[in-house]
Amino acid sequence: MSHSLPPRPRSAHKSGPLSGSIAVPGDKSISHRAMMFGAMALGRTRVSGLLEGEDVLATGRAMQALGARIEKRGDVWEIDGVGVGGFTAPQTDLDFGNAGTGVRLAMGLVGAYPFTTRFVGDASLTARPMKRVLDPLRAIGVEVVEHHDDRLPIALKGPTDPVPVHYRVPMASAQVKSCVLLAGLAIPGTTTVIEPVMTRDHTEKMLEGFGADIHIETDADGVRTITVQGLPELKAQDLVVPGDPSSAGFPLVAALIVPGSDVLIENVLMNPTRTGLIDTLIEMGGDITIENRRISGGEDIADLRVRHSRLRGVRVPPERAPSMIDEYPVLAVAAAFAQGVTEMPGIEELRVKECDRLSAVARGLEANGVACEEGADYLIVTGGARVPGGGTVATHLDHRIAMSFLVMGMASDNPVTVDDDRMIATSFPSFMADFTRLGAGFSAEAAA
Repeated sequence: MSHSLPPRPRSAHKSGPLSGSIAVPGDKSISHRAMMFGAMALGRTRVSGLLEGEDVLATGRAMQALGARIEKRGDVWEIDGVGVGGFTAPQTDLDFGNAGTGVRLAMGLVGAYPFTTRFVGDASLTARPMKRVLDPLRAIGVEVVEHHDDRLPIALKGPTDPVPVHYRVPMASAQVKSCVLLAGLAIPGTTTVIEPVMTRDHTEKMLEGFGADIHIETDADGVRTITVQGLPELKAQDLVVPGDPSSAGFPLVAALIVPGSDVLIENVLMNPTRTGLIDTLIEMGGDITIENRRISGGEDIADLRVRHSRLRGVRVPPERAPSMIDEYPVLAVAAAFAQGVTEMPGIEELRVKECDRLSAVARGLEANGVACEEGADYLIVTGGARVPGGGTVATHLDHRIAMSFLVMGMASDNPVTVDDDRMIATSFPSFMADFTRLGAGFSAEAAA
C-alpha cells in the first residue's frame, strides 16, 4: 500500500445483531517467523494459513532479496531456504513497509552477516524507534553504518568475527528477544537471552520445531534464560498458521457490545502468552466459551463462541500487558460500553507502536463522547451502556486504531468515522467483507 495515495475515510453504523462464523486471518507473529525460518532452513518449507497482509508479504520479499525462493501454489506458500549462513547480500534496500515486527526481526536475522544491508519503511515505520534492537546488535559487533537518530533508514554491516552475547532484555519485548536469538543463529558459540518478563514465545517454539539446539530455564521468580547454539542445520517443515488472536479481538469485542449478537470465531491461537484480552473480557463479564481445544504445529488453538454481554469495568493487571499489548485499542472500545471504570496501567509500550497508540485511542474516545484519562503509561476509561459516537478518529496510518473504532461504530448511537481505512490490509485484508457478512454496516465517506 502506498501512503502517498489520498486517504479513504470509512464509517461504521449501528448494526443489528451480528451472527455467523468467522475465521480471522493467520497469526501475524507466526506468519513473519514462518517466512524467516523457511528462508533459513534447508529444503522446502510449506506454509498454509499464512496471513497474506502487506506486512507479512513485505517480509517475504525481503527473504527473497536475501536469496530464498518463495512461491504460492494454491493456498500453500512454498519456501526454498538457503540454510543458516547462506543469505547473500541484497542488491536493493529491504523495504518493510509498515512491518515493525518484520524489520526488527530481520535486523537480527542478517545483522551478523559480513555484508551491508539497508532497511527502509513507510512514513509510519520510519518514525518508530529501533534503538532497542540496535543496542544488542552493536554488542555483537554489528556496525550501524547509517541511521537517523536510531530510526529508519538504517544500514547494518556485520562483523567479520561476530561474538555471541549474554543479553538481558531491558523491556518486555518479544521483538528484541527474537532479534538477539535470530542473530545468534549465525554466530559460532552460545547466545544467551535473559527475559525477566515472559513475552510471546513463538520464536522459541519455532526454533525447536525447525531443529535448533535451544534450551529454556525458568527460575522461581519467572525469569527465563534462553540459550541457542549457533550455526544449526535447520530442517524444512510443513506449517499451519493458526488464527491471529489480535485480529480475533475485533469480532470478540463487536459481538460483546452489539445487542443480540452470537458469533463463532474459528481456529484462534490460544498460546498463553497471547490470551490476555480473552482473560480480561471474561473478567468484565463477557460471555465467551472456549470450544474444540486442540494442538496444531505445537501451538494451542480453539474456537471461541461469543455472545452479547453486559460488561463491567475492571482493573487490568499491568503484568498482563505483554500478553495483549496490541489488543488495548479494542479493549478500550469494550471499556467504553462497560458499566463503570476500566483501568489499564503499565501500557507505555503503546507509545512506540505504529503510532502513539495510547494517545490515539484517548483522542478517539474523546471524539466519540467517552470520558477517559490518559497518563504517561496508563489509560482510564469511564464507560456506560451507551456511547454517543458521531466523531471522526485520526488513525495515524495505524490499522488497529482504524479497526477498533469501526467496531465502536457498530454499537454507538451515531456512526463512527475513521479518517483512513487503507492500512487495515496490513493485518486483516478481509475485515470489511467478513464483518459485512456478520451483519455490520459500513459506508465510504468523502475525504476532507
